[in-house]
Amino acid sequence: MFANVERLPADPILGLIEAFNKDTNPNKIDLGVGVYRDAEGTTPIMRAVKEAESLLLQSETTKAYIGSHGDPAFGKHLLPLVLGQQSPLLERASLTQAPGGTGALRLAGDFIKRIDAKKKVWLSNPTWPNHQAIFKAAGLETASYRYVDTESNQLDFPALLADLKQIPQGDVVLLHACCHNPSGFDLNQQQWQEVLAVLKERELLPLLDFAYQGFGEGLEEDAWAVRLLAEHLPEVMITASCSKNFGLYRERTGAFIAVAATADDMEKVRSQLAVVARSNYSNPPAHGSSIVATILGSQELRPLWEEEVTEMRERINTLRQDFVKALEPHGLAEKFACVAQQKGMFSYSGLKPQEVERLQKEFGIYMVSSGRMNIAGYNQQNLEYLCTAIAATCKAS
Repeated sequence: MFANVERLPADPILGLIEAFNKDTNPNKIDLGVGVYRDAEGTTPIMRAVKEAESLLLQSETTKAYIGSHGDPAFGKHLLPLVLGQQSPLLERASLTQAPGGTGALRLAGDFIKRIDAKKKVWLSNPTWPNHQAIFKAAGLETASYRYVDTESNQLDFPALLADLKQIPQGDVVLLHACCHNPSGFDLNQQQWQEVLAVLKERELLPLLDFAYQGFGEGLEEDAWAVRLLAEHLPEVMITASCSKNFGLYRERTGAFIAVAATADDMEKVRSQLAVVARSNYSNPPAHGSSIVATILGSQELRPLWEEEVTEMRERINTLRQDFVKALEPHGLAEKFACVAQQKGMFSYSGLKPQEVERLQKEFGIYMVSSGRMNIAGYNQQNLEYLCTAIAATCKAS
């Protein structure tokens, strides 16, 4: 049987990693891989995480399964972080722990397929490439709505709104709650209000991908759109990730959250999600969720964690501003001004595929062919080299 297996091309990001590792250029820069890096170029373990792990090492008494819905303490603390500490929504919300935000999206896909296989999932264009693969693997059809104007490299909100108004009643719309991946272009509060009106009118079911809480404007500020839609719509789905704001990339800690119209409906949804999780991976891993629960439930560790999230967000925002300033001597500050306006770790830089290719071949600078770059991938030491390379590439185009 194996002799007839087709060999598939490598994932574009994984291929970038391999090419970067083989590159002998001492000045090479990796702007492709989507992980946070500090000023030294490493993905650090947060201080709050280290202290939580130390506490767990001393207090943990079992390695038993934690159940299909995951660690109850994890849900107890993460739900209020997403929906609000005193929110009445907590009475009709359910959280199912999943292996990372990716696992939560797969839970969402399997749940949708189980309840109504005819529903189509609408994705922004562009979106995180794995979105399409996840919903395809779940057996769902996907389609797209416009998001970025490729000519101006700006958010195209009129086109977005027009496309949402054409989506068939009852379909699922995936929306990036903040820090849009890959573009970095976020909706403002007025625009979210307009999106809400269309969702209501068309009776569309929103699926909010909430992977970057705290990386945009703040932990509370970034949850604004999530809470707006959950408060004004009868049903909302949310996928949350702890990979970025807790730095738990390899611990695979995330959650699928469903907000139902009533507490009774929520229990029905919860029963279905238990079956979906059971048939998918049975039980989620416990270590990451225990870390999150320990931090959020601690009067000492939670302020430390919030401080660290602020430090990461402010560093990214500073790097955005510094990038544009460093391009001023090259006459390119206006061309790349959008980088300073975007939110989160990623930026649609506006670089064309041929320019991205030249940056890689001639300067050892790696990013996705669309021009999406990880802002946390460069630092003050290599910023001048990066901008000089971009200037040389743009002038040659």
